[in-house]
Amino acid sequence: MSLLRIHYPWTKAPFLASAPMLGAATPALAASVSKAGGIGFLAGSANSDALDKDLQQVASILAQDRTTKANGSDILPIGLGFQLWGAKLSVAVSAVKKHLPAVVWLFAPSDERQLQEWSRELRTASQEKTKIWIQVGTVQDAKRAVELAAPDVLVLQGSDAGGHGHKRSASTVTLVPEVIDYLASRHGASIPVLAAGGIMDGRGVASAIALGAAGAVMGTRFLAATEAGIAKGWQKELLKATDGGVSTGRSTLPDRLKQTVGWPEHFDGRALLNKGHEDEQAGLSDAENVALYKQELAQGDDSWGAHGRMVTYAGTGVGLVKEIKPAAEIVREVHMSARKATQNAAESLRDSEPHSKL
Repeated sequence: MSLLRIHYPWTKAPFLASAPMLGAATPALAASVSKAGGIGFLAGSANSDALDKDLQQVASILAQDRTTKANGSDILPIGLGFQLWGAKLSVAVSAVKKHLPAVVWLFAPSDERQLQEWSRELRTASQEKTKIWIQVGTVQDAKRAVELAAPDVLVLQGSDAGGHGHKRSASTVTLVPEVIDYLASRHGASIPVLAAGGIMDGRGVASAIALGAAGAVMGTRFLAATEAGIAKGWQKELLKATDGGVSTGRSTLPDRLKQTVGWPEHFDGRALLNKGHEDEQAGLSDAENVALYKQELAQGDDSWGAHGRMVTYAGTGVGLVKEIKPAAEIVREVHMSARKATQNAAESLRDSEPHSKL
């Protein structure tokens, strides 16, 4: 049995997690993913009351679901994700002590030493029961995360990912094997890695496993789940988008428009390109762009689209998102298609073996 299956016994193969997307990752979404055999995540809040309420709601949803019971333990079978630059360790410690989530996912420290402090305090708070995942986007970050915090899992985010990530990073296809090779040379490959970035279906998950990952994380695909806490206009744009390598782009404009201040300088965000990006390129000032953004924000779902400025985070695989479905159905479909893709690949490899000469 794999290490991930030992730690998270309710999960099914291949291992799949939903990303802790702030605002989008609702209690219903997180619970549905875990009930379907994945591991669902909530985004950790700096507001302890709001976070406690979300965790209580997840616990209530899962209370009658035997399949997610971690071998009778008191572990809550979901994870919490924290953007460390804007998070409060005291809030995280309190949530972990009270609810004992299976995982805390750490991301985007303003100072890398936060990884060490948070990991130490959260392990103490949970008596080592809550596992620590750390998201990185470069080989160097992976090295430092291992040195500072000895994570239980590394989440390797490639440049295709939607939302926030490193301004400069490799694709998942090269990042995953390079980090795995490093871990094997220095740590005996004892740390599982999960691939993230541009993965939308079972074919992507199967590809990640072929690269050596223990499983995968999906964000954009779960934005098109019925339980996702995002605007309907955002979801409609996800379904309309095609050719994500062209229709999305990386920029700090989304944060400037939303006036979210504090992200470390080496981060930006990938979103669908629209009028806001176009006007910025034409010389429109941030002040004017922000003012127009706020006007459009008040218009609701009608303001979304290429003609507007609404921030529509999405990965380059967005063209593969065709339908809004319940999260549990997405998980089941991914599991089935990943197994099929793996079987097809195995058959192709068998067909390529040289035949013995008669």
